[in-house]
Amino acid sequence: MRPRASRPTLKDVAREAGVSIKTVSRALNNEPRISPETRRRVLQVVEHLGFRPNILARNMRAGGRDRAVALVIPDLANPFFASVAAGVESVIRGHDLTLVVGSSDERPDRERLLVTAFLDRQAAAILIVPAAAGDHAYLRAERRRGMPIVFIDRPPVRLTADCAVTENFAAAREGVAHLIAHGHRRIGFLGDLPIGLYTRRERFRGYRRALAEGGIRFDPRLVAHGHRRQDFAAATVALVTADRPPTAIFAANNFACMGAVTALARTGRRDIALVGFDDFDLADAFDPPITVLAQDTMRLGVAAAEMALSRLAGDRGRARTVRLPARLIPRGSGELPPPAGPDAADGRATGGQFASARPRRQ
Repeated sequence: MRPRASRPTLKDVAREAGVSIKTVSRALNNEPRISPETRRRVLQVVEHLGFRPNILARNMRAGGRDRAVALVIPDLANPFFASVAAGVESVIRGHDLTLVVGSSDERPDRERLLVTAFLDRQAAAILIVPAAAGDHAYLRAERRRGMPIVFIDRPPVRLTADCAVTENFAAAREGVAHLIAHGHRRIGFLGDLPIGLYTRRERFRGYRRALAEGGIRFDPRLVAHGHRRQDFAAATVALVTADRPPTAIFAANNFACMGAVTALARTGRRDIALVGFDDFDLADAFDPPITVLAQDTMRLGVAAAEMALSRLAGDRGRARTVRLPARLIPRGSGELPPPAGPDAADGRATGGQFASARPRRQ
């Protein structure tokens, strides 16, 4: 087997072009202290050899930072976080900054490893959607040194830092109140794990508050949890096949809502109303379409990126939190009435319609 050729170095370029290493560096950095002819010759050699400068090493020698904004998210496959990343990128691209993304898989230990790696690479700013049960006290020294660190969707733990979040409590309260206004008294809550997750906790609090304000006693038997879409589907089946099933379900995130739609279609339950937290693709393609509380996920990313740029520009003010509202989009599934008849209070199916998984005909 032939040995792998080593990557060309700055020294190789200088030798091939017949100039000093410093001259090559000046040509690459477009500095004025070099003739156009020398710059042209150096760049020709760079292209011929396929040389790529070591940006990290150059920045560390200069005591500067990489022109990258690092984003750590819990799940690359979740479209929610993809939209957040798109929002961040839309802001920083006009400031000669590059977005780099890593996934923590909802593991605090991996999140810390990623953040530490990005700090070691001298990233210009760190943006974090924190994993559940994390502890961010290890970033206090970086914050004191002025490192721009912004949290998205969930606030940090044991750290004061900039944050962009949705008004989870108010939105969940509105969504459940919407179901109550359409006559429902037995409303299930389908939430994610762990129970202590900030977004789950705030949305559950909004659910409880809406019930209390509607004069409805909280029933723990109407609460179910999951993590993956399959879990939420199974949890929904358990809810609707219980002795006293709900007449409506509040699904506290996009995966929970998709799992609920799948389960209700498979069990033939067309009579249960549904409101989901987070919009998702094809939510309006079902019959009836899915009523949702739509977060402005791109705006979450935009707000976080704007705070990071403000810190990079020298803002040393107190940490601040941007709170964004969610918008209720009534499409049909959340407006279904509870079943009529003597068994309505128990949530037993007596007819009506529900959002089946069959897309509407156009």
